[in-house]
Amino acid sequence: MRQISGRNLLISALCCGMALCAACSRSDSPSACNDALGCVELDPGAPITIGVIQALTGSIANLGQEQLRGLELALAKRDGRILGHKVDLVIEDTSCCAEGGANAALRITSDPKVVAIFGTTCSGDAATASKVMSEAGFTMISGNNSAPSLTAIGGQRGPDWRAGYFRTAPNEEASGPAAATFAYQVLGIHRAAVINDGDLYTRSLAQGFAKRFKQLGGVVSLEATVSKQDTDMRPVLEAIKESRAKMIFFPLFQPEGNYLIMQARRDPALRDIVLMSDGALIEQSFINAVAQAAKGVYFVGPTPPRPSPELEQLQASYRKHFKSAPSTYYYVSAYDAADLLFSALENTAEKLPDGRLRLGRQALRDALYSTRERQGLTGTLSCNEFGDCAQPSFNILRLDDPEDGVEGLKANVQFTYKPKP
Repeated sequence: MRQISGRNLLISALCCGMALCAACSRSDSPSACNDALGCVELDPGAPITIGVIQALTGSIANLGQEQLRGLELALAKRDGRILGHKVDLVIEDTSCCAEGGANAALRITSDPKVVAIFGTTCSGDAATASKVMSEAGFTMISGNNSAPSLTAIGGQRGPDWRAGYFRTAPNEEASGPAAATFAYQVLGIHRAAVINDGDLYTRSLAQGFAKRFKQLGGVVSLEATVSKQDTDMRPVLEAIKESRAKMIFFPLFQPEGNYLIMQARRDPALRDIVLMSDGALIEQSFINAVAQAAKGVYFVGPTPPRPSPELEQLQASYRKHFKSAPSTYYYVSAYDAADLLFSALENTAEKLPDGRLRLGRQALRDALYSTRERQGLTGTLSCNEFGDCAQPSFNILRLDDPEDGVEGLKANVQFTYKPKP
């Protein structure tokens, strides 16, 4: 695996900076660019270029596709234009891996015409992409990343926080505690096993569950990691049996989560164990794959958007544009992220006397950081100093009848958890 060195990242950032300076010092510019991070200047009729970094191949490509579709719907609302300029998308695929995130960000930030980045799908590739993005002076916004380390943990900067990174997906710092609170206080379970796959996202949820469960008085009898692409879950299931856990919390993606459920259901010794996963499995494709084995499984996921005429209109637009129903509701947070970015560009752009458009990079960041009480389709958006723009709220769902599909699952709310501000 090729490593991206700090020296290469620095060179990339310097190259971008020099390109921006060159753009700002054109002899025909009526005034100098005074933005601390530089400016992008566009001739009349020139397109506004936005970089897109998503996971479009691999096992969670459907989530990346939903993010891209949310962006496309927000663009369609504006007839594909911002301030009269056509919008061009430069799309990079990360395959939901850290190296893919860094490489995609390096390619996009090497183009001084790119005004901002829409991405990423996965939290792991966001950590590497946002480092490149921030050092190059760009802005990036996501409708899907949720790992706490990307923004804030306990009201303090997370280890992967980077200036210029924003998200409209809720910080899942409260997701693990939501699951733990429900398990201990509602289900009365006092002994649990926790499994992750080593990914930044799944580790964060597993750690959050374990910490809160212990605080409540529960015992975490096993904390284990499976590998991505594992198909045989019997070794970890044997360890769970030996640990005498009464519940398994496993925030895993497909297909690993599918294998764990199906193999646990086939083991008579685990017939009565409680299974709980997370929002990554709240999909029709998961229910189709696991079928009756998923009956009775619990899931923790973000509280979905409240019904509204605007949301119904977006859903109708989705079906019209893509000739299908959405597989998840995460495209709505993607729509909100794109709409927030477009509004910030519109509010900070400067029309020059010669007809050109000037977009300041620091001005764009400042506009997003100053977002307060903006009504999005997912709820009220207010971006704090860490880049979190959504208000966290999580539901615990239970799949009672696979025949009811994902809509039946989402409607079967057992518990709602809203952390105190």
